[in-house]
Amino acid sequence: KVEKMKVCTCLNPLHTALAVFGCLLGYTKISDEMKDAELRKMVERIGYTEGLPVVVDPGILDPKEFIDTVLNVRIPNPFMPDTPQRIATDTSQKLAIRFGETVKNYLASKDKDIKNLKLIPLVFAGWLRYLMAVDDNGEKFELSPDPLLETVCPVVAGIKFGDTDKVDNFKKIFCNELVFKNIQNTKAKIMHLSNYSDINIIKKYSFIVKNQ
Repeated sequence: KVEKMKVCTCLNPLHTALAVFGCLLGYTKISDEMKDAELRKMVERIGYTEGLPVVVDPGILDPKEFIDTVLNVRIPNPFMPDTPQRIATDTSQKLAIRFGETVKNYLASKDKDIKNLKLIPLVFAGWLRYLMAVDDNGEKFELSPDPLLETVCPVVAGIKFGDTDKVDNFKKIFCNELVFKNIQNTKAKIMHLSNYSDINIIKKYSFIVKNQ
């Protein structure tokens, strides 16, 4: 239960979110991203607001206190050598386990509405933007190693920086069982989340984080 708490809610999803947006925004250290008020607020909302209400509580560790430590001590530590580029490795293999459990728990809950998930879909959108291998200044960068790059990159191959009308292209990815293999029988809900995946969403993310 401790490992599931970390991997699915309190640590790894926050790392992945920062990794994707860190690559797009030109960061080379995860710790530096925590100095950005908007990125910090993004991972706070992913952890506290979206993940914590459905977290697996191991009993021996308090999930909220663990997130407190992750966001206030571990990730901001400048002596931790983590880079967005390293953590972005194999992201296609991480999305389902790091965010899918929260999605499934919302679906299974009688008092939770999946439409209230705003920042997890933003991470999916950020990853789609990331696959273009063009940062937020329009400069090319090298994608981190991932076994599915040859499968997913062609989906965004015809999209140009600044395009905002290509959302239908992403259905191939959100229905790809190699990416979302651990989210059984929830394709329709993943497609609902994909509606947030505007290719220009990186330009809008500060508005979304501030106003949701």
